[in-house]
Amino acid sequence: MIRVFAAAERSSKNAMERKLHFIVGSENKAKVNAVSEVLTEYPHLSGARVDGVRTGSGVADQPMSLDETVSGAMNRARSAFGACDYSVGIESGLMHVPNTKSGYMDVCAAAIYDGTEFHLGLSSAWEFPDKAIIRSMVDEGLDMSQAINKIGLTKNPNIGSEEGAIGIVTKGRIDRKEYTKQALRMALIHIDQP
Repeated sequence: MIRVFAAAERSSKNAMERKLHFIVGSENKAKVNAVSEVLTEYPHLSGARVDGVRTGSGVADQPMSLDETVSGAMNRARSAFGACDYSVGIESGLMHVPNTKSGYMDVCAAAIYDGTEFHLGLSSAWEFPDKAIIRSMVDEGLDMSQAINKIGLTKNPNIGSEEGAIGIVTKGRIDRKEYTKQALRMALIHIDQP
């Protein structure tokens, strides 16, 4: 009886010492780093292994609604789930917002999937000060990186993997990684509860 108890105690201790594994449905370094960094804020998730894998969102390159943006995040999380404890999908997209200057704001959605259910979170939303950027996205079908390059806001073709458009328009006050962390923190509310 004592041996059984000791073996069960060791097994429980080994499970607690085992690092959790998160797979992010993207190889975008801003997204993968955001997940790695935000997990360090949670004692039970700190030290988790985080890997990024290429997945499709199953939605347009530039989502044009909240529903499409959340669906893209969920699709990425579902596609990435495999030999892991949790998978994460992150998708940014436009959504129609009444009374804004352009009619649209950008929002980031995070979906954390445990193999059974999704845990969703959103970032704060923001609007481009230059309506021409939104028109390029809505009327011409350009994604955000293409639109801001076309308008001349940046010449960096990899802006989405670096500071992001949000980093440019806020003059570095918030960048793509921090913006993504907002959505992740909101989704982690569900995992952080007893």
